[in-house]
Amino acid sequence: MRRILEHLGRSSLLAAAVVSALPHPQHWLAGAFEEARRQAYGALPLVLFLTGLGGAVTSQQTGYQFEGVLPYWVIGSVVAASVITELAPLLTGIALVGVVGARIAAELGAMEVTEQVDALEVIGRDPVTYLVVPRVLAGLLAAPVLVALALAASLFAGWGVAVLVTPVTSAEFWFGVRYYMRDFPLFFALIKGAAFGLSITFIASYVGLQARGGSRGVGRATTRAVVAMVSALLVLDTLFAPLLKLVPS
Repeated sequence: MRRILEHLGRSSLLAAAVVSALPHPQHWLAGAFEEARRQAYGALPLVLFLTGLGGAVTSQQTGYQFEGVLPYWVIGSVVAASVITELAPLLTGIALVGVVGARIAAELGAMEVTEQVDALEVIGRDPVTYLVVPRVLAGLLAAPVLVALALAASLFAGWGVAVLVTPVTSAEFWFGVRYYMRDFPLFFALIKGAAFGLSITFIASYVGLQARGGSRGVGRATTRAVVAMVSALLVLDTLFAPLLKLVPS
């Protein structure tokens, strides 16, 4: 319990330091955009791969389960509902954990154990402003863009598999997608993506800066960061779920 409270206190102090650095964009703006580009390009292949598979599996299983029971256009509606509100944001978050979060934790952990963070303080540079803020804001910017691309990939993959392995036609599938499509679920997916990106980069930064004990300590910090990030994703996903019911369709 004591360690949990210590981590809560330290992470709260780090969050406060991040917020206090925001009024000075001249120190972090260029780095944030460069880091956002790096995160987006680095995670994009895995995001498209995972979400494409997610859309394909959802389409295939829906077709098998509902064949002969419901109209075939329902496949399109089920795929759209599944990938927009759940699969695309969550799988994008998982890809960000593996590609971005682990990298940030390892980078900052290595800088901490080799005293590069202390060196920044010695020359009068705030490590939070130069190391943490660009990475956290980059996650906030890059994740919604990746979620939008993931939505397209999963829907097209679901459509392709549905046409190949089920009796549904392209017209029926896209009719089902349009039948479900609403503005709020799309915004909801982007909001989830932003929250996931923010939490992943912040947790990775915090855990990385807590690394101690050389290269072995960096490895332990990276492992702890991945566990914490995946756990945070699932907790946030659970907390977001009831929000869909608050807005009428």
